[in-house]
Amino acid sequence: MTKPTLSSNSEPNFNQEIVRERLRQARYSFNLTLFATAMSFLVSLVGAGLLLSGKATEGTVTTAGGIVASVQCTKLAKEANDRLDKTLAELNDAP
Repeated sequence: MTKPTLSSNSEPNFNQEIVRERLRQARYSFNLTLFATAMSFLVSLVGAGLLLSGKATEGTVTTAGGIVASVQCTKLAKEANDRLDKTLAELNDAP
């Protein structure tokens, strides 16, 4: 892969590289979010199990940790989606 230059002739190639990189980052963010959400769900289940078994303190902490992780995963997914929307808007505005 050649390194893009900033000359006027290669500007479209440089823009394509930026778009590819943003798409790659969004894809990785989505995959990470999916994995983290699954792990968060499992942590929440363990917390619920601890609560039901009478270990309220441990269950509360574990469940709270799972909920916080879920919120962070959702935020990460939204940011990745916003980056994709921005890239799409930039492509539509390009000459």
